[in-house]
Amino acid sequence: MDSRDWDARYAAGELLWSATPNRWVADVAGRLLPGRALDVAGGEGRNAIWLAERGWRATLADFSQVALERARRLADERLGDEADRLKVEPADVVTWTPEPHAFDLVVVAYLQVPAEPRREALRRAAGAVAPGGRLLVVGHDSRNLAEGTGGPQDPRLLYRAEDVVADLDGTGLDVEQAEVARRPVRAAGGSVDALDCLVLARRPRAH
Repeated sequence: MDSRDWDARYAAGELLWSATPNRWVADVAGRLLPGRALDVAGGEGRNAIWLAERGWRATLADFSQVALERARRLADERLGDEADRLKVEPADVVTWTPEPHAFDLVVVAYLQVPAEPRREALRRAAGAVAPGGRLLVVGHDSRNLAEGTGGPQDPRLLYRAEDVVADLDGTGLDVEQAEVARRPVRAAGGSVDALDCLVLARRPRAH
């Protein structure tokens, strides 16, 4: 899907995704002091706006103009006089190079693209992590097809933690966490688990 496809998808209704942050983003960010954050391919801003509400200066990068305009409106509503804590950046994250070594937290959540563009996007995102900062990558895990629920049904768009670790090799980040994370999802008759790939990496501080 290109930017026009996503524009059409976002324009078809109200919020496409939840207004609340991803649980893994909330967990990781909740343990950090607010600083500068970058939300890569962040859509309507569910994570970036939540971070901005908690004192972060957040940049939301996405190639859907419709999504960015919606995020800007939501920021105005939820942040009021502090809406400038959210910056929106029209960008194709596979080819866009963010400000290098500038962000204390970089989030790439559910960027479900084939292996080569994923690798390119993750390496560019890694380059934006400041010394002492962290990169959080969350995606629908490859095992989700057979063992979980939700997410794309095309195995080419799914990946595992070891794939992300390989993508990040040579970027200067130290991997702190790489695992399959179970995320309960409400369903008819109860809840089921979605399986997420979760990788957290950190750029060492200069000595």
